[in-house]
Amino acid sequence: MRLVLGSGSPRRLELLAQIGVVPDEIRAPDIDETPKPAEKPREYCNRIAQQKLAAIPASVDELVLCADTTVALGRRIMGKPVDAGQAAEFLLKLSGRRHRVVTAIAMKLGEQTWTRDVVSTVQMKRLSDVELNGYLATDDWRGKAGGYAIQGPAATLIPFISGSFSAVVGLPLAETASLLRAAGYPFMRAT
Repeated sequence: MRLVLGSGSPRRLELLAQIGVVPDEIRAPDIDETPKPAEKPREYCNRIAQQKLAAIPASVDELVLCADTTVALGRRIMGKPVDAGQAAEFLLKLSGRRHRVVTAIAMKLGEQTWTRDVVSTVQMKRLSDVELNGYLATDDWRGKAGGYAIQGPAATLIPFISGSFSAVVGLPLAETASLLRAAGYPFMRAT
C-alpha cells in the first residue's frame, strides 16, 4: 500500500513525520475553496477536505490522505488572507477573543473512505498595535487560515488552547493515526 498526501502543506508533511509516516508521493489538489453562502465552518471544512480527496487521482492500492483547516469566529469562516490588510482585519477580529479552529481529515483507499473532524478552541491575547504590526512584518500570516500559525511567531499571541495542538497546526495526529490504522496502513508496529 502506497500513501499519497493530498496536500502541498509543508506543515502536514512535518506533522506526519512526527508519527513516523513518510508519504510515498505528494499530490496537491487544485480546488475552489470558496465557502458557500451561509455555510457553517465545520460543514465547510469537511466539504473542502472531501473535495480535495475527490480531486486526487489514485490507483486502488494508494491510500490518499487530505485535510483542511479553517479558523472560525462564531459562524464566520476566516480562510487564508489575500493580503496584509486582510490578515490585519482577521487578527484584529480575533484579538482578545476565543475562536475555533476546525480541521477535517478525509482518506480513501479504493472505494472505501474515512473522515473525521476536530474542533479546538484557541484564545488570542488582546493585540497592541506594536504586536499586530510586528507579526504582520514577519510575513508568517501568508497562506495561513485566520492569518496566523500557532507554531510560528504567533505562538507568543496565544495564551490558551483547548483541544488538539496538531489540529490547529493543520493535522490532528491522534485522529490521523486512528484513521491510518483503520485503513490498514502499517506504521508504529513492533518488529
